[in-house]
Amino acid sequence: MNMFADSGTMQTGVVSVETTSNRGFTPQEIAARCADKIVSVSDQAHPALQAQARAFKDQVEKVVEFYLKEAVKSDRTTVCNALNDAGHQELSELIRRL
Repeated sequence: MNMFADSGTMQTGVVSVETTSNRGFTPQEIAARCADKIVSVSDQAHPALQAQARAFKDQVEKVVEFYLKEAVKSDRTTVCNALNDAGHQELSELIRRL
């Protein structure tokens, strides 16, 4: 990737910051951010191509959300098993119910 244009000026990327209050990001929120990074839709593209790109982006978001939810479940299983192994069955059960 060439960071300099032919005129010698530097091109920079776009930076955005998203925050939550008293919680982490949900799988849905992360999936939407991920899909935004994977698929971009040009405002100058033909309307039919825009529609196709948006439909693809929606599908990407759904797939990413599904697998993020699976990762959360898998991690909770790992945490619960570690707590059980350490003799903390009550805490393990509380986490399992989240």
